[in-house]
Amino acid sequence: MAEPRRRLGIRARITSVAVAVVAVALIAGAVGFWLTLRTSLLGQLELAAAQDATAWAEQVDESGVDSLPDVDDDRFWQVLDRDTGAVVAAGDVAEDLGPLADRQGVLPGAIDIPGAGVFVVAADRDGGDWIVVAGRSTAESDATLASVAALLAVSVPIIVLVVGGTTWIAVGRALAPVDRLRRQVDAVTASDLSRRVDDPHTTDEVGRLARTMNGMLARLETAQHSQRRFISDASHELKSPLAVLRQYAEVALAHPERVSPRLLADTVLGEGARLERLVQGMLVLAKADENALVLDAVEVDLDDVLFSEAQRVRATTAVEVDGSGIRPVRARADAGLVAQAVRNLVDNAVRHASGRITLSTALADGMAAVVVEDDGPGVPPAERERVWERFVRLDEARSRDAGGSGLGLAIVAEIARAHGGSVRLDDAALGGARFTLSLPA
Repeated sequence: MAEPRRRLGIRARITSVAVAVVAVALIAGAVGFWLTLRTSLLGQLELAAAQDATAWAEQVDESGVDSLPDVDDDRFWQVLDRDTGAVVAAGDVAEDLGPLADRQGVLPGAIDIPGAGVFVVAADRDGGDWIVVAGRSTAESDATLASVAALLAVSVPIIVLVVGGTTWIAVGRALAPVDRLRRQVDAVTASDLSRRVDDPHTTDEVGRLARTMNGMLARLETAQHSQRRFISDASHELKSPLAVLRQYAEVALAHPERVSPRLLADTVLGEGARLERLVQGMLVLAKADENALVLDAVEVDLDDVLFSEAQRVRATTAVEVDGSGIRPVRARADAGLVAQAVRNLVDNAVRHASGRITLSTALADGMAAVVVEDDGPGVPPAERERVWERFVRLDEARSRDAGGSGLGLAIVAEIARAHGGSVRLDDAALGGARFTLSLPA
């Protein structure tokens, strides 16, 4: 199979186009100039021949044919009898020629005289007994045109070469910063994304390209750090329940009397549920990172979701739940993801509540809102942006025994973002934290 032809580089393509355009323009201009000059020179010769014919015709009428002067080889005259059309007299160049004009003075325009060259001829047509024909040689004009043609034939290629060389150098210098950026980017490796390309601090395309590349490298570095931190934290989180399961299993095998079957079963179920929540949360976040979080949007009654969560909390905990603020509100969303986000908010409130949480709904500006408040210690303003990060626990929530993995609020934020909504953290009227999840109504 034939190897595909490689396209020329940008530098070669720009130079080729510039050379081609300049060459075509110069050739067309040179041809046009030469033709214009030729027309002008021949016109001047024709005018000079006509002036000669008129002047000599007046001289013949006044002084006779014998009064016509001897002229150089670059001019000639011929006198014709108007009645017979015969040649009466002629200069040296035209003495062997027949009549060059008819009785009305019509001429062929230009004639090639053997041994003398090409002449432009003109005749006097003002009347009288004689017709005087005058001719001017084109030898000088031909020499001028030949010199101009030679000059153009030499100068046009030289100009094209100069333009090509100048374009090649100029484009090379213009692309040099781009090639430098390419080498610098090529030197960046996955193990070290902290390197940046040189910013020329200009407002042209090269400057914008450098800043764009630096921004891309910064985003890649941030993504890499986030990925590494995510993997590290996920490994740590998964290791904890696995270690507990292994520890209980080893103790049960070595000392069956110390671990009852009921205790072992409860431990396996609890740690298994914890593992399931971790894996499910990491799966949601991984899909969100890849923009692969598929939404099955339906009409979701948010009040029903909150009433279900209130019953679950009352049945499984001693925390008091105030649901008096729940009103019928419907959102267009994925029912499973919304239920997961609401459960994460409620579980977070239960973990931090001193004894009471409140659940409510609201509708404003085309957005349906779920509000979850608790009477716990709240979140300091300086920490309110960090709570949405993955595997982040504040001081009050560092104990893994409390059931938190540091993924719940991060999942809520991703689910809200996937729906085109938002989640906000404020101070609660109960003194703790107030989370507001807004979704399209």
